[in-house]
Amino acid sequence: MRNLLNKVLTIIVISTVFTACTNDEQPISGTGNLKVEFDNAFGNNDLILDTQANTTSSGEVLKISKIKYIISNIVLTKEDGTTFIYPKSESYFIIDESNTESLVAGLENVPAGNYTKIKFGIGVDKAQFDLGATGQGDFLAQAQAAGMMWSWSAGFKFVAIEGAFTSSTVTTATDFKVHTGQTGTDYNYNEVTLNLPTNAMVRTTITPDIHIVSDVSKIIDGTNKFKLSDKATIMGGTDLALITANLSNMFTIAHVHND
Repeated sequence: MRNLLNKVLTIIVISTVFTACTNDEQPISGTGNLKVEFDNAFGNNDLILDTQANTTSSGEVLKISKIKYIISNIVLTKEDGTTFIYPKSESYFIIDESNTESLVAGLENVPAGNYTKIKFGIGVDKAQFDLGATGQGDFLAQAQAAGMMWSWSAGFKFVAIEGAFTSSTVTTATDFKVHTGQTGTDYNYNEVTLNLPTNAMVRTTITPDIHIVSDVSKIIDGTNKFKLSDKATIMGGTDLALITANLSNMFTIAHVHND
């Protein structure tokens, strides 16, 4: 009986080891899909348009009615250091808090793999803009419909945040607007690289969701701070370069779902 039991245990152990090795050694191949989800916040609070009172470090209280920004040029890095550049012609997305569907950028035909980093641009890069109006494809019409262009000669709006504010010196709700984009010789496009806390495991049967929190307070209340009571409309000049620098710290990874 003991010999029989030992034989059975041996078979179970060998089978378990063989199965584990087989699973570990299964090749990762084919393509899959990946979602990049943007969750807009103001500081530690989820952003609610129009009604939510958001207080800056200078004591100004903002009620935000609009927040839109362009995400572009997505690049994914695998755990072995190789990168996948998402096709440029398909890599422009308008994130609009008022449009729930726009908050998820869906990427298709992504090579299967374990991804550890994501990089993306904020705005439309100059090389793309220099292709001219016809070179923008369908995205030009999308940007125009979304109000994310000043004009073709002036170019795209990269970030647009609007609403009303009050402060200790401005007691009546006053409109504010902050728009970034090309101004004069400053193009004001930048890129962000984020490390993923958990690998995004793209498979033919798994569509990961990279959940990114966008802290819109950083636009005017980041490393460089602006008081709307001093200037309620910011659309050009040296201020935009400082706001563009703030955008580098606007995005953080919340988590990655591998479902």
